[in-house]
Amino acid sequence: MRLSPLFVASTFFALAATPAAAATCGSVSFGADFVGSYSCSSLGTPTGVTGQLGGVTFLDDNTLLIGGNANSANGYIASIDVIRGADGHISGFGAPSTFFAAAPQIDGGLSFGPGGVLFATGYPTNTLLQYKTGSTTPDKIINLSGVGGSVGTLQFVPQGFDGAGNLKIASYSTGQFYTASLTADGNGLYNIGALTLSGQLSGGPEGLVYVDGGNAGFGVDSLLVSEYSAGKVGTYKLDANGNPIAGTRRDFIKGLNGAEGAVIDPLTGDFLFSTFGSGNGLFVISGFTAPAPVPEPASWAMMISGFGLIGGALRRRTGRLTIA
Repeated sequence: MRLSPLFVASTFFALAATPAAAATCGSVSFGADFVGSYSCSSLGTPTGVTGQLGGVTFLDDNTLLIGGNANSANGYIASIDVIRGADGHISGFGAPSTFFAAAPQIDGGLSFGPGGVLFATGYPTNTLLQYKTGSTTPDKIINLSGVGGSVGTLQFVPQGFDGAGNLKIASYSTGQFYTASLTADGNGLYNIGALTLSGQLSGGPEGLVYVDGGNAGFGVDSLLVSEYSAGKVGTYKLDANGNPIAGTRRDFIKGLNGAEGAVIDPLTGDFLFSTFGSGNGLFVISGFTAPAPVPEPASWAMMISGFGLIGGALRRRTGRLTIA
């Protein structure tokens, strides 16, 4: 299991449209290419969600799903409403969270895929969990035998990016980044086919999100990676298949520990990430351009039913190290 890391807060950089009621992030700082363009706000621990926190995604525009009891047999997914300020940015949580689904060993990966199926990663069991709409327990659990160590995280490449629709999986323990082929199993879920090694990440990857190149400091479409072991969020340029390009990594955020799940706010474009450890918090990075409207997860089934995807990777430690 992971040892509880201490989240070190950081310098708050003023930026337009910061979430109204959220606290600043203490000593967190941005990489040289991003200073002055982004700001960090802390929402604290989602009410009622049991630490350690795991992956995070949006159920709809105003409801988050967050992993609780991460990396344990009693892991689960909680649902909690968010409060938005007049500017649309998330400023806090609504009513206490409610149980959404059991998720044994849930880790940093949590994302909706084709057919509205919810996918999650399990560590250290090296598993991929799948849920149909309305399910409160996994409908399918796949052992990722092609992934070294244990899987850490996953993400689907969004529409508008090279490689759109592909499933990407990364290992916590080795940082290997895979593209996985998905095939429908005839029961509304998916089998994992071939895993293609497609890149190499560093720092113990836990959360993945894709960022449009038009955002300040990026220049080209990029991947943001929550780096648990390194206490950072890093960014990589992408190749023509939506994979990270070796040698292009830069620091996006520094001075934190326990960076875990990651997601982009569908309304504002803000980058949200959870932390695994003593902080067990949710943080919002503002300054990104709002994305074009896309269907909420429930609409995926009608939009992208039946196409091949991607996944694979390893997961982290046999015991997570605390990085001070």
